[in-house]
Amino acid sequence: MPVYVFHPNASMYFGPPEDPPISRAGYILLAVIMAVFTGLAIVLNGTVIIVSVMNKQLRQPLNYALVNLAVADLGTALTGGVLTVITNAHGYFSLGHTGCVLEGFAVAFCGITSLCTVALIAVERMFVICKPLGHISFDKTHALVGIGLSWLWSLAWNLPPLFGWGRYELEGIGTSCAPDWHNRDPSNVSFVMSYFAVCFAVPFALIVLSYGKLLWTLHKVSKLGVEGGAVAKGETRVAFMVVLMVLTFLVSWLPYASLAMVTVFFHDVPISPLVGTVPVYLAKSSTAYNPIIYIYLNKQFRKYAVPFLLCRPKQFVEDERSEATTMVESGGSKVSPS
Repeated sequence: MPVYVFHPNASMYFGPPEDPPISRAGYILLAVIMAVFTGLAIVLNGTVIIVSVMNKQLRQPLNYALVNLAVADLGTALTGGVLTVITNAHGYFSLGHTGCVLEGFAVAFCGITSLCTVALIAVERMFVICKPLGHISFDKTHALVGIGLSWLWSLAWNLPPLFGWGRYELEGIGTSCAPDWHNRDPSNVSFVMSYFAVCFAVPFALIVLSYGKLLWTLHKVSKLGVEGGAVAKGETRVAFMVVLMVLTFLVSWLPYASLAMVTVFFHDVPISPLVGTVPVYLAKSSTAYNPIIYIYLNKQFRKYAVPFLLCRPKQFVEDERSEATTMVESGGSKVSPS
């Protein structure tokens, strides 16, 4: 397989390229892989939204960001996921240049909103547990403001390419679109650098700082011996969740962000089809496992979502009764970090 530097051209919008970067079987395989992740993302995120609408117990301020994450990921799956399956099946971007711009904008808009929401979840949890500003209650207004800011921030940074600062263009093997990392025009380079800083570096910094503060606070509490083993157990569970969340964030987005920066700073570095495509699909696959990590590992959501997925909506009532009986018999209390 030859090594090449991908440069999109107009002919790729109207038919398969004369010298395709991967084989026809490769395109079909990618279409199948993307179909699996997209199907999972639609089912899992759709379920979260539906059960949140159906059950008022889930409509609490601390859950708003989780539902917003599901909405953003569902938007990414319905735009980037479904369309990428179609274009890979065709073996080229079959929606034309206008379709490329619209797809690039829609995927970037929902994707950056998702990233911002992950950062919002980290900040919310830090404020609720660590109380850096004292005993301030987290209410509906705070939750809605945070959600609104995540969408507005994403919109503010994804609109400029529609008006000349930066642009949306084909990426990877030419079956999906994104901000143009290849164009060396100073205006485009300045947009890409700014975009990377505020849409990746800032959310990542918020995630690391917030979860770092959260873990340090829990560690100090456990040292005080409050509730003994219960706090230590809770700290261990939260630490596991935090490490899992940060790792999945890095696996999903760091390769894509790194590839973009390499393309900007080392424009002539040869990039193979595999190297250029894998980061794109890792980023898009986050729509499938985000709901598992952030929502289905949350006891409150799992209690309603899993029975709904299994078509057993009454099971959570039985689980509640069983749990209540166990609590009464043991005469103890439970600590849950979820």
